Amino acid sequence: MKLKLGIPKGSLENATIELFRRAGFNITTSSRSYFPAIDDPEIECMMIRAQEMARYVEDGVLDAGLTGRDWIEESEAKVHAVADLIYAKQSFGKVRWVLAVPESSDFQTVKDLEGKIIATELVATTKRYLAANGVKAKVEFSWGATEVKPPVLADAIVEVTETGSSLRANKLRIVETVLESNTQLIANLDAWRDSWKRRKMEDVRLLLEGAINALGKVGLMLNVRRDCLPAILNILPALKNPTISTLSDEDWVAVHTILDELTVRNIIPRLKEAGGQGIVEYPLNKIVM
Repeated sequence: MKLKLGIPKGSLENATIELFRRAGFNITTSSRSYFPAIDDPEIECMMIRAQEMARYVEDGVLDAGLTGRDWIEESEAKVHAVADLIYAKQSFGKVRWVLAVPESSDFQTVKDLEGKIIATELVATTKRYLAANGVKAKVEFSWGATEVKPPVLADAIVEVTETGSSLRANKLRIVETVLESNTQLIANLDAWRDSWKRRKMEDVRLLLEGAINALGKVGLMLNVRRDCLPAILNILPALKNPTISTLSDEDWVAVHTILDELTVRNIIPRLKEAGGQGIVEYPLNKIVM
């Protein structure tokens, strides 16, 4: 038996493959094939656009897949959300679909767009958002380059953003957030009821979440005399309390901890000053909580 797993093709592709690598799965893609190889004989991968993933998982073409919560809501697919995986194209965080208008326009709220034209790829969700706010406007599907359409081809857009830099570059101003989204691991309802497939999906979830937990973190170990240990512990901001191990020389201990990578360059010199020796920094692939 194999788990049929959908990998998102397009903007999420590289970030997803890198996340799987950190989780312990090597996925090899080819521009000529939509069936990438994976070094797990119990998984069979297929590349699918994130926009279509939920529909194929719902229909059972795939047992599971990774896609954005935005596209699940857009398609209104009936699937089981196995896990929220907080990563995106450029960063390991959430994205927002925002209502944006030209900087020079007078539009201040969604209600100012009554009777106007809004361009977006997220058509159904945008229509529901307008209806919830009591606004009637024309929503047009955008095939791409949505940011360049106002003010000539549309009065406003609903577009996805991580940092807002592309919107600012096109002289657009964010009015409101329509939807906040993140990547999800989703399952076909029948596949989730299958004990073998469910166990396999839960294993994949555990490893992917562990890889996300380790992002931006490093391990640090050092040796220190017992009488210097309090000074060392005052310096270390640990994920939890550091692990202290007795060495063969009982006057010395080994200290193991996990730190934010960006803090290490400031902490290591202070540890050395406080009596730390044999300081070793090492990368982490997974932290399973």
